[in-house]
Amino acid sequence: MIVVCGEALIDMIQNGDGTQRATPGGGPFNTARALARLGVPTAFLGRLSSDAFGQELAGLLAADGVSLELASIGPEKTTIAVADVDEEGFAAYQFLVQGTSAPNLTADELPEHLPAGVKGLHVGTLGLVLEPMADTLRELVDRERDGRLVMVDPNIRVGLVSDAEYRERLRHVISCSAIVKASDTDLAWLYTNLSHEDAAERLLEDGVALAVVTLGAEGAFGAHRDFRVAVEAPQVDVVDTIGAGDSFGAALLAWLHDHDAIRPHLSLERDELEAALRYACLAAAITCSRPGADPPWKWELETITSAK
Repeated sequence: MIVVCGEALIDMIQNGDGTQRATPGGGPFNTARALARLGVPTAFLGRLSSDAFGQELAGLLAADGVSLELASIGPEKTTIAVADVDEEGFAAYQFLVQGTSAPNLTADELPEHLPAGVKGLHVGTLGLVLEPMADTLRELVDRERDGRLVMVDPNIRVGLVSDAEYRERLRHVISCSAIVKASDTDLAWLYTNLSHEDAAERLLEDGVALAVVTLGAEGAFGAHRDFRVAVEAPQVDVVDTIGAGDSFGAALLAWLHDHDAIRPHLSLERDELEAALRYACLAAAITCSRPGADPPWKWELETITSAK
């Protein structure tokens, strides 16, 4: 099982005519759904609201096969993100978080022990930003890092981070992680004036086993051991990019799961890394081809890959 830790929220997406539509979202929420749709036993560890939006979020997770045994539920209103999608399908976000559900994951809500079958943890996005959730998840990573694979996806929301404190927390979690999956813009913020290739090298120097960089329409780049792999993205008509990075990260983990590679000390061959990156790019491309964070099912990827 993979435990995905962090926020579930509602994206309020601008329709372009002055109205908005409410869409379930949040990086960890999307990642958990994508993992489950790809056939990976998955649990969500985060705080949900008891309001109507929270019930909707919980229902969608459960419907896709995500376990909620590690989730907590409280009376706070559901966290809201306002998404503004531009003409090319890229989304920018503003967040309404004060007094809402997602940040209020506290240390006393963590299980004393994770189930024995948990092989990996996935953390990132607002889970490493909003307090007290951020410190709670840092504590969890510290506790579990030696026995389980940790993957971090920073998914940096610049308007929300307090620079020094967030950088320290993120660097600490990275130092505990086997996999860092980040966009080129994430790495440009974290490692100013370094190319994404040089930033990936820096991550390896800091002890990360696998550094993966998403490059949008240009595909992805991976650095692991002594080899470097770049793959192209499948060409699709982009509706929007909401949830594409989350689908990519989930598919990367799903490929590793399916090939019995989820271990704290990750080790892949070059052809395995290339195959994993191609699988992840395909999942992201499918997500871009339809509105909102609607990750693909395993059968969709199998249908496409088997036809090639």
